[in-house]
Amino acid sequence: MKILNQNIFGGAVLAVVFLCLPLAETQAAQHRISGPGVDNGEEIREQLARMGYYDEDVTGYFNFITSNAVTRFQEDYGLPPTGIVGPLTQMKLENVEMMAKIVHGEARGESFIGKVGVAAVVLNRIESPDFPDSTEEVIFQRNAFTAVIDDQYLLTPNRSAYDAVKEAMDGVDPTMGAVFYYNPAGVTDDWIFSRTVLTQIGRHFFAE
Repeated sequence: MKILNQNIFGGAVLAVVFLCLPLAETQAAQHRISGPGVDNGEEIREQLARMGYYDEDVTGYFNFITSNAVTRFQEDYGLPPTGIVGPLTQMKLENVEMMAKIVHGEARGESFIGKVGVAAVVLNRIESPDFPDSTEEVIFQRNAFTAVIDDQYLLTPNRSAYDAVKEAMDGVDPTMGAVFYYNPAGVTDDWIFSRTVLTQIGRHFFAE
């Protein structure tokens, strides 16, 4: 009986530990895609589907298929694999979506490596002291990206755009640290020509 009680107690302790880690995600159970407090559950499911995380039809319920899709996303982006859309996962999803929209709007006619280059520029700007320090602030900085100005940012990203963002987030930077890029054929301000060009990928020149 003593051994049985010890086993029961030990199991209970492990269960508590599992439920408490990682705290930031598990405390946010109300943020499950179809749960209370989530206003964009359908958008999240659609985003995960566009990114290729659903092997089966997307449903309107938070079932094991959706939980698996969330878990796979979390594993790919270095997040605790809880299967729950808590605040950390929510923020990462939003940042990935914003970057994919910029990549699709700015470089959908370019090669895959050219798309990675555009994503890398966004990340390089976040790291630079000369630019804002968040994805949203960099992308929506005044006159920073043509796609935001002419509403191409509103287009739905394709799988290639998401893959390019993932590649850049994994540390791939074909631009060699560029914080600017431009297509000479579409330049309306000669100031950009004063920047030192680091490389050219497709129609885009990448500069520091």
